[in-house]
Amino acid sequence: MKPSAVLFDCDGVLVDSEPATFALIQEDFATYGLKLSIAELEQMFIGGTIEGVARQGRALGAHLPTDWVESYYERLYARLRSGTELMPGIRDLLDTLDAKGIPYAVGSNGRMAKMEATLGQHPDIRARLEGRLFSGQDLGCPKPAPDLYLIAARSLGADPSRCVVIEDSPTGARAARAAGMRCLGFAPHGPNPRLAAEGAEIFTAMRKVPSLLGI
Repeated sequence: MKPSAVLFDCDGVLVDSEPATFALIQEDFATYGLKLSIAELEQMFIGGTIEGVARQGRALGAHLPTDWVESYYERLYARLRSGTELMPGIRDLLDTLDAKGIPYAVGSNGRMAKMEATLGQHPDIRARLEGRLFSGQDLGCPKPAPDLYLIAARSLGADPSRCVVIEDSPTGARAARAAGMRCLGFAPHGPNPRLAAEGAEIFTAMRKVPSLLGI
């Protein structure tokens, strides 16, 4: 059955922002006394919030300054604005959804300012998403709570039970499941047991999505 709407995560799904995000966390943590690999950081923090990163980082021994969250955001946005590519296949996928008359929206745990810093570099994509960007941080309902995706579905007049979420994190997949939505789990590097464990149907390339949606 054709979905009533497709709801996208942003970081790591629409835009390739995760490398810059985690590289800066790694640099800052090392500066303040906590050395972790990128793989370890991704395992702990992918799909979460920077506020959560700060809390857990301090608990693990990083002596982060009190203003670290805002400082991090400011430096991250500058780094992202210097060049953040779309994930391969996203433009073609959105073209297909438009051609089939399937509406879409974005639910991200990141702040709206972060989405503007990344998606804003791609004016044609940003224009398609006008009024369809929703931030769990700004709305006060970050994943894994279901509220963010329910709000996004409501904005499109879509039945949540017929929405499909595209996610790359266990946290996001958990939110989709709690919202009663089917979840496709984007795993471009191969098997992702943690994502699959949250009920996501794993796929490795955006070109595979139309067939998974039955369109």
